[in-house]
Amino acid sequence: MRLEYFEMIDRVAELDRAARRLAARSTVPDSSPVFEGHFPDHPLVPGVLLTETMAQASGYLILALTDYVAMPFLMAVDKARFRDFVAPGAALEIDARLEHEGSGYMATKASITSGGKRIADAELRFRTMPFPPGLSARMKGQARRIGLPVEDAA
Repeated sequence: MRLEYFEMIDRVAELDRAARRLAARSTVPDSSPVFEGHFPDHPLVPGVLLTETMAQASGYLILALTDYVAMPFLMAVDKARFRDFVAPGAALEIDARLEHEGSGYMATKASITSGGKRIADAELRFRTMPFPPGLSARMKGQARRIGLPVEDAA
C-alpha cells in the first residue's frame, strides 16, 4: 500500500468470476506523510482512504469481469460504515462483490477486515466509460503487478 500515490491494493488473493467476487490484501505502511496530519502522535488511516481501498478492489473486480473493455469511475458511495480504527502496519483483507450491472453502471458491496475483525464496509456505484487515451495499458500493467489476470487480446 502506497498511501500518498493512492495505490491501495498490494495483491489480489482471489478472483472468482462465477461468484463475481474479488479478495485482495494490503499492508498499511509503518510510516507515511499521511500520518503526519492524521493524527500527530496518534497515526490512523483516514476513512476516505479506506473507502478508496474498497473502491479500488471493486474497480479491479469490474475490470476483470468486463475483460478491460471500459474504465470504472466511482460515482457514489452509499451506506459506508467505519467500525474500527486502522493503524500503521495493519494487514488488511478487502472483499468486493458485484451486486448489479446494467446501462453503463455497476454496483458493488465491499468490506475491509483486519485480523478477522470488520473494519469498514460500503456499497459503491461505478460508471463504466471508454478508457481515456493511454490509461488502458497502464491499468493492465497495474493489474498484472498486483496479480490480477489480464488477457492480452482485450
